[in-house]
Amino acid sequence: MEIRRIDASELDALLALYKHLHVDDAPLPDPGVVQSVWQELLAPTSRHHFFGGYVDGLLISSCNLTVIPNLTRGCKPYGLIENVVTHAGYRNQGHGKAVLRHALAQAWAVGCYKVMLMTGRKDPATLQFYESAGFDRNGKQGFIAKP
Repeated sequence: MEIRRIDASELDALLALYKHLHVDDAPLPDPGVVQSVWQELLAPTSRHHFFGGYVDGLLISSCNLTVIPNLTRGCKPYGLIENVVTHAGYRNQGHGKAVLRHALAQAWAVGCYKVMLMTGRKDPATLQFYESAGFDRNGKQGFIAKP
């Protein structure tokens, strides 16, 4: 598997992969809005990084890392990983873990002092997956607020 940043031209492939993340996700807005958000996420000044795992040129796994500036911890940034997904036909083969490890390596390379990841999944296999990729589910407590 090749792991690399997802190119700006690969939005359609990423959106297709996201169908394996949330089966009942909200419908996307107008394509122009989606393209505008994508361009904002990939702007040269953006702190958003999209990583993909490719098998035979097909995007089969991805996650995104956001690096957030910080005024504590010696002004070291921290990272947030979201939207971890592997195509259903390629799961349990190590692809997702490899992409996560790549994202972590990138976070450490830019000086992040920690990287956080949250999941809404409760099944033990998912929690064990994240632990095997280097995350500690007991290190902190997460909270979510929604409008």
